[in-house]
Amino acid sequence: MATRHGLLIRDASNFEGLDARYFRIAIQTEEENNLLIEGIHEWIQGLIPLAGGFLLDKILGDPLWLPHPVVGFGKLISRCERRGNQGAHRRRNGAWTAIGLVVLTFLVSKGLLEAAALLHPWVKIALSVVAVFYCLAGKTLIDEVRMVFEAVDASLEAGRKQVARIVGRDTSSLTDQEVRTAALETLAENLSDGVIAPLFWYFLLGVPGMLAYKMVNTLDSMIGYRNARYKDFGCWAARMDDVANYLPARLTSLLMILVSGRWSLLKFVAHYGQMHASPNSGYPEAALAGILNCRFGGPHDYFGETVYKPFIGDNPRPLDSRDMRVAIRVNRGAELLMLLLMIGGYWFVFQ
Repeated sequence: MATRHGLLIRDASNFEGLDARYFRIAIQTEEENNLLIEGIHEWIQGLIPLAGGFLLDKILGDPLWLPHPVVGFGKLISRCERRGNQGAHRRRNGAWTAIGLVVLTFLVSKGLLEAAALLHPWVKIALSVVAVFYCLAGKTLIDEVRMVFEAVDASLEAGRKQVARIVGRDTSSLTDQEVRTAALETLAENLSDGVIAPLFWYFLLGVPGMLAYKMVNTLDSMIGYRNARYKDFGCWAARMDDVANYLPARLTSLLMILVSGRWSLLKFVAHYGQMHASPNSGYPEAALAGILNCRFGGPHDYFGETVYKPFIGDNPRPLDSRDMRVAIRVNRGAELLMLLLMIGGYWFVFQ
């Protein structure tokens, strides 16, 4: 005769009179029960800002009317650069500036979140949602690239002006194909810098780590150049950016390959990814070049100075709006896959 069983979901270690009809589940003590509840609480506290900030980015993007913390980062960096980028100790001053601003960003944001938690846990969660939203640039990036293709399809001059919004080089002499190529290169590179890397550092170090990464990224974009003005003062900023993006850039290329379903591109990315002047940017660019079967790289004009970059890919075919749409689908798929991996990762860590 089959025996019917029940579940006792509480501490039953000292109960008498329980016969074979009852199973004890894995939680056998009050301490284990509290640990489980605490783990679920931490999982929710990490998940809500992640999902909320991600959704806000998809809905709002980066509206011009909304104040952005990166603008504040930029003003702070400019002030430090004016004071420190002079005299005989520029490299040392640049090192202290880069390290100090990143550490300051981490500590201040951590302190603000802890203060918010004292008011109410949901105040901390709300601030975290806003911070995650500010650190992601997925929708804006896709919108900008789409507008480049729409503009260049209308006229070459319009395309040049539009692509100048998202690249840091002279666009006045670009051909229509070079405009499209520049936009897709930027789409691939900034998928890493603007979405995957911030999410990566959020997973490791929470909101303070995410904001600290944005400071690293802003430092590199402002002073991480090898020209006469910044080669000493900005060298630490550039190296910190290389380190902070080393794993995210390679993860980005892997996510893009997974979304495309073409595992054969792993060898392609391993070959071409290392050819870029940057130790990181080449990997997501190589992934997109492989997916589109096109060629990126080549000579770039940086306002009078021509820089010859190795080609990434081997098919110099014309690009059109169909390629843009494929690239956007890959970007969105990689973002979503990263989000799902993080949700699973949080559950694994906090269960």
